[in-house]
Amino acid sequence: MPRYIIERRFSVTEEGMPELGQKSNTVIRDDEPAITWEHSHVTVGEDGLVRTFCIYDAPHEAAVLRHADLLGAHVVASISEIVADVTPEDFPID
Repeated sequence: MPRYIIERRFSVTEEGMPELGQKSNTVIRDDEPAITWEHSHVTVGEDGLVRTFCIYDAPHEAAVLRHADLLGAHVVASISEIVADVTPEDFPID
């Protein structure tokens, strides 16, 4: 299944994220069960609003975008299919 990284810009502060996290899980369970939310990296901007970088398994980009639309309270700044994962161990120094 394809994996995607999604950059989201939320209209809420960090305090509002637990409720949105629960809503995200509900949307996946009820409307997009083929999606798996692996994890998210969360940042807070100078304006106090949350931005996330989320990793999802999904059958296609349209499913991720539909989930985003149903979740609300944010815009998708970018979405890209992940083609590989690398770590420092993948590049040993001779």
